[in-house]
Amino acid sequence: MANFDINSLGIVFALTGAVLAALLGGIGSAIGVGMTGQAAAGVVTEDPSLFGKVLILQLLPGTQGIYGLLIAFLTLAKIGVLGGSGDISFAKGLLYLAACVPMAVIGLISAKQQAKASVASIALVAKRPDQFGKAMIFPAMVETYAVLALLISLLSVANIGGIAI
Repeated sequence: MANFDINSLGIVFALTGAVLAALLGGIGSAIGVGMTGQAAAGVVTEDPSLFGKVLILQLLPGTQGIYGLLIAFLTLAKIGVLGGSGDISFAKGLLYLAACVPMAVIGLISAKQQAKASVASIALVAKRPDQFGKAMIFPAMVETYAVLALLISLLSVANIGGIAI
């Protein structure tokens, strides 16, 4: 242990951030798409012509998993895991971890909440198919916060390399 260098932990923290962004966003999306899929299947058993409309509503909670994966890939590229040097200082590793947290946490929470809004919208479409446009607005409002988390994580991860530590 005499040769231990705390800076060797930088890559561990950065990788943890990338993994959390993909993992938590993916978990939220899997739960959300599963919830909405159950509601959509129920509607389609009663009226198969609504398949296209309810499918779109089912897919909405899946975007957080995509956003998390995007942040994970960007982070892995920036820290050298996908090519280049993986020499990341302890401080920069913590910065990458912090930069990934917004997408990880908001991705998990917003996907679950968006699923609830999508399930309600699927119920609306089942009763009033002509109201599909309005039904899309409810889960889309939740998507706004996932996009904001994506933006802050994206800007943060992309610009850590320029910080002198």
